[in-house]
Amino acid sequence: MYFCAGVQYGKMNKKLPKYLLGKYQLLGTVTFSVLFAIVFLNLYIPFSDTAWFGLGNSVNFLATAGFMFISMLILIVSRVIMYKTQDMFDMTYLWYVIWCLGEVVVICMLYTFVTVDVTGPSDRDYLNIFLKSLLYGSIALIIPYIISGMFIAIVEKNRTIRLMRYQSRTADQSRESSRGSGQLTFFDNGGVLKFSVNSSDLYYIESDDNYINVWYSDKKGALKMYMLRCRLKTVEDSFRDSALMRCHRKYIVNLLRARVFRKEKDGYFIDLDSDSIGPIPVSKTYYENIMKYFASDSSRDRS
Repeated sequence: MYFCAGVQYGKMNKKLPKYLLGKYQLLGTVTFSVLFAIVFLNLYIPFSDTAWFGLGNSVNFLATAGFMFISMLILIVSRVIMYKTQDMFDMTYLWYVIWCLGEVVVICMLYTFVTVDVTGPSDRDYLNIFLKSLLYGSIALIIPYIISGMFIAIVEKNRTIRLMRYQSRTADQSRESSRGSGQLTFFDNGGVLKFSVNSSDLYYIESDDNYINVWYSDKKGALKMYMLRCRLKTVEDSFRDSALMRCHRKYIVNLLRARVFRKEKDGYFIDLDSDSIGPIPVSKTYYENIMKYFASDSSRDRS
């Protein structure tokens, strides 16, 4: 029994996949959860003795609209904080579950106080109202959270399958890029070839939501940018074990073009061998991988 409990805790303590913390994934989760909750709450109103929701010309329409707006605002603020802080600490499955339950508790507390104010019960039994709202609030929010997470996981799995279909085409170029030669080809989300550049001309790749910006130098040495619809994670997986390494949530850098890797008061940075490119930040998540690359690279130079 203790072994099973330990295994379950180990699973819950694993790092949450980054694709569940993407901007559009979080926005989609909130949107779907709000719509699901509205439908569910309207279905359960006839069976509840504390429900006061009303739409259309109902007396409680303004209270209903106000509660839904504030609840949606709570979810949006919560998910924005989750998105903004994902680089500050590793979000595990356990912390994600606790975070989601926290959202439910806060909204149910709001519902409890609004219910007492709107219905004006004589006994003002806050605890009873809160426990009932917690039950129905959990159903209204946790279920869409689970469905949304499963849907995002399926989409990510399908994306990985598409990646595997053409990953073999990029395996050879990954090995060539680690030697500083060869062409690097980039595919869109559908696996269609969109762009090719010499590995020695590429500086870094920047994430722009569901797009990436590939920064490179042309034949005249001028800095250029090419945008295509592709996730940074796809590029990271395609060129694994090469000089193209993820150093930040938003950046993949060609370490063959790195001039200085330095530490400042506000973090670590990589300076590339181009004065027109500012410092590229290195987050704590990817710091060790960058250090290992430079350590192994210096070992090869000594040998």
